[in-house]
Amino acid sequence: MYDMIVIGAGTAGLSAAIYGVRAGKTVLVLEAKSYGGQIINTPEVENYPGIRSISGFEFATGLYEQAKALGAQVKYERVLRIEDRGVEKTVVTGKDAYPCKCVIVATGAKNRPLGVEREQEMTGKGISYCATCDGMFFRGKDVAVVGGGSTALEDAAFLANYCGTVYVIHRRDAFRGEDRLVRALEKKENVTYVMDSQVVALNGEETLRSVTVENKKTKERTELPVSGLFIAIGQMPDNGAFAELVELDPAGYVRAGEDCRTSAQGIFTAGDCRTKAVRQLTTAAADGAVAALAACVYIDGLD
Repeated sequence: MYDMIVIGAGTAGLSAAIYGVRAGKTVLVLEAKSYGGQIINTPEVENYPGIRSISGFEFATGLYEQAKALGAQVKYERVLRIEDRGVEKTVVTGKDAYPCKCVIVATGAKNRPLGVEREQEMTGKGISYCATCDGMFFRGKDVAVVGGGSTALEDAAFLANYCGTVYVIHRRDAFRGEDRLVRALEKKENVTYVMDSQVVALNGEETLRSVTVENKKTKERTELPVSGLFIAIGQMPDNGAFAELVELDPAGYVRAGEDCRTSAQGIFTAGDCRTKAVRQLTTAAADGAVAALAACVYIDGLD
């Protein structure tokens, strides 16, 4: 039996694993895809205290290697559910079932879909949710980015270095992202803004050929000839597997305060998957530490 099972190998989950093993606990990290979470796709991180500049991949890899070196086990299996048997919990995956004393849910959040017809069909055929992952496939071609937050602005700036025209489609008349990112994007001569507009149709047979956008005020529709559409309109939690066990808010986030304790005894949460006002790399790492230390106190109380 493990002392602690962490679900998710993002910044919060790996931070929790580090604090858990350093406290002398046996820790298993279960991850459905790959370590790192969303930060692994960020080309440059400049807001983590003590690190002037680092790529998201380097940051995540360092965290992963640190957790492994300290003794945390990592297995790549999708968690289906948690079975709560009081003192003992069992985490069931698609491959096995793992008993433990406590669980830390650190599943993060996933990209929010646009909700346009044929979106799923065209994903990988012109539709992407990661500019740094797929941007180079569109070198020299015209593309569009949907969104008005910092991620969308970063994506547009990145794509402008390699692509032809980069359209930035935003449903409002002003961006929500950081001012410095807005100013940096304004210096790019190949960026065109399509404000007060939303994508209403994806056009093309085998691959994306264009998108139809509609102005929300005038209702006028325009077809933009693009080979790629990068969607950056926010994230959504992936906590459906735990809905019957821990309390979720209406948006699907695990209800928990700064102590990272959920409504179920012995189950904690950390990172972007929990209810919180600020979701940043630093807050994810902090959550991991808080959740792990709280879990250690809980485990010691069982003995």
